[in-house]
Amino acid sequence: MVMNLFDLTGRNALVVGGHGGIGRAIAEAFADYGADVSIASRNMEKLLEAKEYIKEKYGKDVTVYQVDASSEESIKALYDQVIADKGRIHILANSQGLNLKNELWNTRYEDMIKMLQVNTVGIAMLMKYFGKHMKDNGYGKIINVSSTRGSRACLGGNASYCTTKGGLDMLTRTAACDLGPEVRCNCIGPTNTVTPMMEKLIEEHPEILHLGDDKPLQRIGTPEDCMGPAIFLASAASDFVTGQILYADGGMTAIG
Repeated sequence: MVMNLFDLTGRNALVVGGHGGIGRAIAEAFADYGADVSIASRNMEKLLEAKEYIKEKYGKDVTVYQVDASSEESIKALYDQVIADKGRIHILANSQGLNLKNELWNTRYEDMIKMLQVNTVGIAMLMKYFGKHMKDNGYGKIINVSSTRGSRACLGGNASYCTTKGGLDMLTRTAACDLGPEVRCNCIGPTNTVTPMMEKLIEEHPEILHLGDDKPLQRIGTPEDCMGPAIFLASAASDFVTGQILYADGGMTAIG
């Protein structure tokens, strides 16, 4: 039935980077729509805070796992533990991200490599293990959190960040080819979003809050703006959608 298109009951979902910001919003949405949700990141304290928050708000238990998304060894250990605990993963959302800002001429090699490891290579490794698992089991949905900066360059010392997100967009398209037809792989592409990662920058540059004023919806994003796209991409509603970037950007990419 059409009314059940977005129902996630009976699905096991893992959100990497699920302790805060967009990742936690996605985990909340999955839980509210019936999925059995697990969240993972490096910070166990914040994971436990998110677990408590989701339990209190939605009455749903969440399983937490620690992982270093820049390490294949850690990702493989996460995969082994999650599959041992859950048996199957039907939905994987990758929301981890790192942005170390510097103009290109001041970019440190180590910073760019670290960002590539977390934002792009780490997600490739997560898709390597969980994507193969999904393909072998005949079904899966992978949602990567990219950015409008994967397709649009910008000022402000974002050469490395834009590069990692552009790579993630193409990685997602390629994964859709490699893992289909059993697995659908898509991206959500948010615009500037008020997240914990942005708090210090917004404090230093409050004008960021007005970057959306000249866009069609006249504001920047919130983590909740990614909830609907995540539910769509995780559910049966998007079963014929793969290799796409769904921009939750208030119309930024519509106007160039």
